[in-house]
Amino acid sequence: MPMNYFVVQVRTGEEEHFLRRVRPSIDEDRVRILWPRRRLSIRRRGRTHQVMSPIFPGYVFVESDSLGLETYWTVRRTDGFLRFLPDNQDVQPLAHADRRLLMHFLSFGEVVEKSTVSFTDDARIHVLEGPLKGLEGRIVKVDRRKGRAKVKLDLYNESFLVDFGFQSMQPVADPDGPNQHRKAAP
Repeated sequence: MPMNYFVVQVRTGEEEHFLRRVRPSIDEDRVRILWPRRRLSIRRRGRTHQVMSPIFPGYVFVESDSLGLETYWTVRRTDGFLRFLPDNQDVQPLAHADRRLLMHFLSFGEVVEKSTVSFTDDARIHVLEGPLKGLEGRIVKVDRRKGRAKVKLDLYNESFLVDFGFQSMQPVADPDGPNQHRKAAP
């Protein structure tokens, strides 16, 4: 039986604190609380740092076959909880496009790494592999210098923009084939 994913809105920026408080109180054999994140490179004062940021700021996901009363009340009573989506009285699992989007990111693990991309001669991005693969139509802005693509994501009819990191591959002439790639120099 496929698992269901229920959306919990928590205080933005306090997702990790919420997880630390709720995880010891739930039966992890039946229920998992997921917080999909992405790794980004941030450059400050001439130095590059790796940071983790949520893919869906202010949201965590309950993975379970069903949301029983015990789990419902455990999550709801945890400090930092705001509400279940679509609302507390009618909690429904993710369906259709929202579920596909979440499953896309979770297929890369709870932390998604940078995607590998190349650029065509007319500066269009082509995703070779990674979490941006399949989301090309949602990319609204590309910053090649920072190695980031701004992607429009939707969850329960709410849209928001999220930055994802990428590393660029440059095509190289190769006698063995026209589609060989190599990593760009840092």
